[in-house]
Amino acid sequence: MILEVAVIVLFLFWAGTLAMFLAYIKAQRVIAAQQAQGDALRDQRIKDLAKRVDDYQNGNVRMGEALHELRAVVSPIPDKITQLEQRDPSSLSFAQAAKLVGMGASVDELTQSCGLTQAEAELMRKLHRSS
Repeated sequence: MILEVAVIVLFLFWAGTLAMFLAYIKAQRVIAAQQAQGDALRDQRIKDLAKRVDDYQNGNVRMGEALHELRAVVSPIPDKITQLEQRDPSSLSFAQAAKLVGMGASVDELTQSCGLTQAEAELMRKLHRSS
């Protein structure tokens, strides 16, 4: 009788241990599935971020190329300004003609002193008289 009770107790203990082991394995599978899902989300996010970095780099390259083109366009400007400043001082610029109009110079005076055509002088007078 004691032997039968011991066998029953050991069987129940074994059955309980087996049930706990199966529950543990099931929990581990659930955890592994969740981890795999999290890893997939992380990998997708990494791919998305890598694409964004590539897009930013491509944008920076295009911006650099555009700046290089602008530099090529803008670099001759100081020389052109110097040329304008060094031109014949006897010919007055449009800015100087505008100053003369502001002081009340006539169209004839503008054509004689600034070297403007009649139409240019009239235009300068109309533009700068109204402002």
